[in-house]
Amino acid sequence: QVQLVESGGGLVQAGGSLRLSCAASGGTFSNYAMAWFRQAPGKEREFVSATSWTGSTTDYADSVKGRFTISRDNSKNTAYLQMNSLKPEDTAIYYCAARPFRTSQTPSLYDYWGQGTQVTVSS
Repeated sequence: QVQLVESGGGLVQAGGSLRLSCAASGGTFSNYAMAWFRQAPGKEREFVSATSWTGSTTDYADSVKGRFTISRDNSKNTAYLQMNSLKPEDTAIYYCAARPFRTSQTPSLYDYWGQGTQVTVSS
């Protein structure tokens, strides 16, 4: 079983930055693709970004391309999401998720989930 714990959320003004972290335990972190999803009130959970087990492949939603950067440090069992130029529409609970090896944009294909961290962007 893999446990995931997100941190780094908070309140930021539009145009600001935040870095989210996702610490993993209980499994071989380097065997898992890691992803970030988000869910705003009244909306479905949506894909944000993912990185493959090696970190060589990354994927981004069109809405965050050029603003967000996903990375991972397998020596620290941690994945990150650097979020720059934040917009009010980025406000949501951000979840990290893990699945073996390959990335996917489909939430149901991820086996493990964190409890989420709130990101609020004020205008």
